[in-house]
Amino acid sequence: MTYYILIFFCVAILLAYFFEITSGQTKIPGVLLLVLTGMAVNSIADFYHFEIPQIDVILPVMGTLGLVLIVLEASLDLTLSRERNSLIIKSTSSAVLLLLVFACLFAYIAAYYFDYDIKNSLINIIPIAVISSAVAIPSAVGLSQNNRDFVIYESSVSDIFGILAFNYILSSTDQLFFGFMTFFIEIIITLLVSVVFSSVLAVILHKISHHVKYIIILTAIVLIYALAKLFHLPSLLVVLIFGLVMNNNNLFENRYSAKIINFEEFNMDLNSFKSITAEMTFIVRSLFFILFGYYTNLFDLLNFKNFLFAIIIVAAIYTLRALYLKFIIRVPLTPLLYFAPRGLITILLFLSIPKSMSLSFMNTGVVTQVIFITILIMTYGNIILRKTSRLLEFGLQKD
Repeated sequence: MTYYILIFFCVAILLAYFFEITSGQTKIPGVLLLVLTGMAVNSIADFYHFEIPQIDVILPVMGTLGLVLIVLEASLDLTLSRERNSLIIKSTSSAVLLLLVFACLFAYIAAYYFDYDIKNSLINIIPIAVISSAVAIPSAVGLSQNNRDFVIYESSVSDIFGILAFNYILSSTDQLFFGFMTFFIEIIITLLVSVVFSSVLAVILHKISHHVKYIIILTAIVLIYALAKLFHLPSLLVVLIFGLVMNNNNLFENRYSAKIINFEEFNMDLNSFKSITAEMTFIVRSLFFILFGYYTNLFDLLNFKNFLFAIIIVAAIYTLRALYLKFIIRVPLTPLLYFAPRGLITILLFLSIPKSMSLSFMNTGVVTQVIFITILIMTYGNIILRKTSRLLEFGLQKD
């Protein structure tokens, strides 16, 4: 059995790498192919009467670890500057406002027309409202720098805000004002702790002379994330701020900090840290989506009743997104309209809903179908983008 597990692990990583390097040409997101691979493995396992034990426990752990690494990897590529203020404001507002409008709209419909509890409705809708950075960021590699940064900021903020909103509503009481006050105090505490934590880890990264140091920093980040989660703090914010502080260390460079840190050497360490993070992220993300494919029930995916409801949800997602991009922040619809996939966070939050609060209309089949449809729409957007690029190149060559 040991060797079969090793073979599966190695084949899974090699397949994921193959999907990754070919996605640039095919424009098919590697995530989609990984999920389909997991479904194929499930079919083979059923044929040979093999079952992965405790998949319900393994999946959330892998997903949480993947989420931390994905947000960290993305934040390590983000640059803060006055020139990018407009892009940051537009992408952040898109993430927050579209999530709020979508969640409130569907919760109102569920509560007013179908007599569902408003709190339970919000808890069930929020997972679907969150854009997945785990899917969007790797698929945005072929975009222009500005569009790619928009996708990174928007999906990362959507993940963070979605988790904050989900946890707040899940633990909220009837004392709404007190709940909001507690919520904002938690964010302020997290921001202060994050800056201190990031500064300490940055110094440690620079000062450690032992050849094993990058994995220690990654372990510390995951540990702080888990501890913050236990105290109901917005833990993903810690990860995002750490990455931003690390990649924008030039903002902290002065004659006092120069006495502690050699910034030239620090940036060399940072480049190595980025490489290690990228490779760890690749492994964890790949295994998670294969396991999710394995976990997916094919009959739920093909259920026509679920499909109709999934289509309504997806239509609402992209209608609201098109209106916001075109009339509110006034940016071109292509390609950003298509980059609103659901994925890892949707799965994690959906699995976190207590059974007593789950609603019949929001089942595993609907969630899985929404994820698949939004990923396929993003794939279509990538294909359209490739055709447009080819036409532009052809026009330039002709001229």
